[in-house]
Amino acid sequence: MNGSEKTLTKLLPNLKLTSDILPDRVLVCGDPGRAKMIADLLDNPIQLAQNREYHTYSGSWNGKQVAVVSHGVGAPGAAVCFEELIMGGVQSIIRVGTAGSYQKEVTPGSLVVSTAAVSCDGLTKQIVPPGFPAVADRKIVEALTNAAGKNIPVKEGITLTLDAFYSGVLEFPHQLYKKAGVLAVDMENSALFVIASLKGVKAGAILAIDGYADAELRDEYNPHNDLVSKAVEAEMKIALDAITAL
Repeated sequence: MNGSEKTLTKLLPNLKLTSDILPDRVLVCGDPGRAKMIADLLDNPIQLAQNREYHTYSGSWNGKQVAVVSHGVGAPGAAVCFEELIMGGVQSIIRVGTAGSYQKEVTPGSLVVSTAAVSCDGLTKQIVPPGFPAVADRKIVEALTNAAGKNIPVKEGITLTLDAFYSGVLEFPHQLYKKAGVLAVDMENSALFVIASLKGVKAGAILAIDGYADAELRDEYNPHNDLVSKAVEAEMKIALDAITAL
């Protein structure tokens, strides 16, 4: 635990833990079950806290301490997690998530490293002015791509963050973002990238593609299959290798 932020112990009220037990490196994911899966890969894993959707574990990987925290679905709840981790002195955060593809060649089971996010969520509009970029840290992007190596292909590019999972009576312009080359859509990346930029910490994201978000490409949405499971398993190990390489 390094840095001046660690000299004063802080209570992190929603994570329900104190800053003195948090390492500098953290992986985050939406699903508490996935957080447990990542934790089970670590050496000597322990559960630090559990409150609402926020389940926190720690252990070591490649000889370095790492924490894993789940943040639930959507930018507002996830932002609470990101803010409190940074309050606790965390310096590097990698999101290990899933996303829907906008591009035919980005097939279910693929891996995407997000270089930046289009902010179509409501959270970031309330904390930064319009036009503020949501950009991943370049060192983390490179660490993720390097950790994947030649054996596991990943695609780098822009993703989009949206609040709505299911459509309503209003039409969202998916086709515009597809034509603009956006690779995939998730629900948390822009919040992570903006908050990290504001607080001066490193953040990035790797996403397992669990289906097509584009209606023209999608036959059905069923993320529970072997292709997606293997992609999630691969991204967990890639993210652990990347965050311990920083």
